[in-house]
Amino acid sequence: MNPHQLLDILKKTLAYDNKFISLHEPYFIGNEWKYVKECLDTGWVSSVGKYVDRFEQDLCAYTGAKYAIAAVNGTAAMHICYQLAGVKAGDEVLVPTLTFIGTINPLLYCGAIPHFIDSEPKFLGLDATTLDDYLKEVSYQENQVCINRYTKRPIRALCVMHTLGHPVDLDALTALCERHHLALIEDAAEALGSFYKGVHVGHKGLVGALSFNGNKIITTGGGGAILTNHEGLAKTAKYLTTTAKRPHPWLFDHDMTGYNYRLPNINSALGCAQLENINHYLQQKRKLAEKYQQVFSAVAEMTFIAEPSYAKSNYWLNAILLDEKYLAMKDEMIALSNQHQVMVRPLWNLQHTLPMHKNFPCMPVTHAENLAARLIKIPSSPQLISERIEQVC
Repeated sequence: MNPHQLLDILKKTLAYDNKFISLHEPYFIGNEWKYVKECLDTGWVSSVGKYVDRFEQDLCAYTGAKYAIAAVNGTAAMHICYQLAGVKAGDEVLVPTLTFIGTINPLLYCGAIPHFIDSEPKFLGLDATTLDDYLKEVSYQENQVCINRYTKRPIRALCVMHTLGHPVDLDALTALCERHHLALIEDAAEALGSFYKGVHVGHKGLVGALSFNGNKIITTGGGGAILTNHEGLAKTAKYLTTTAKRPHPWLFDHDMTGYNYRLPNINSALGCAQLENINHYLQQKRKLAEKYQQVFSAVAEMTFIAEPSYAKSNYWLNAILLDEKYLAMKDEMIALSNQHQVMVRPLWNLQHTLPMHKNFPCMPVTHAENLAARLIKIPSSPQLISERIEQVC
């Protein structure tokens, strides 16, 4: 093996023609111009308008969640999710160290404390059995509240993250939360279009969050959403994200601290157009993932990250695991690909290693450390698979 091997594989697989290939680009093939132009023509561009309501309804129809509340971004959606789950200042929340910082920042906005946990090695999610054993060791129950026996703080919730779009084992983790009296929150920012045992992720637990950033499956420019099946929580979410303003024709009457988190109509219009074509995007992405899986199956030094057997992944970002024997080449491989206009990326720095997080509780995270050292994310845009590319490959 040599440092050029990954670049050579990607150039061949993606019909490389010296043009820049990003990790994940937005894909506009439908009514985006039409819907956004209508917002501009009518002047309905801000946080009220028909496309906001329609986007929320369309999200419910697609995901199967009873309620969807559109927000300005995924981080804002996560912030509200933590509040809806009853997370308060001084509480601990179990979160994977193998995640994007957007899972952690809104938790800190609440004044709560992340308690970092390990991942399982095959699908990048959480191992319910290992976590259960850990909680039996470090916690006890008091009046149906999980208490950290060492810090004496409540452990209020478990936030799972569907890493790169691959669903975690929600049944096992739901059962764990019931045993330990934890609220289950789903960070589904990367998982629109991913299904667990035939059901869309994001609303198995109490609440979940989606993201529609420019590099996600569909985009609203920025944007996110809160999913829940609980009517009361949905009403509270909409109220909080609309500055907690009480209904009145002209008075600005607020009775609690709220947030200006509603998604504008112009962004929602873009989302409606994007959601109309999500099945096509997902079909293209699955074709690309299948091509990658075929190519990397013949490469002993690299393993393609495939979806779990119990799930259907959106394959938001495809990734490979480098054999441990070749870790010394990893940085050079990444640098070479980027120098040749093919964007690849390592995984995020593990959250417990960041300077502002180093004093927070953390279980042994050997699997997460191993994954972070070996994983490389590779180009995953739906438009990378085409008739031309399939013929070349």
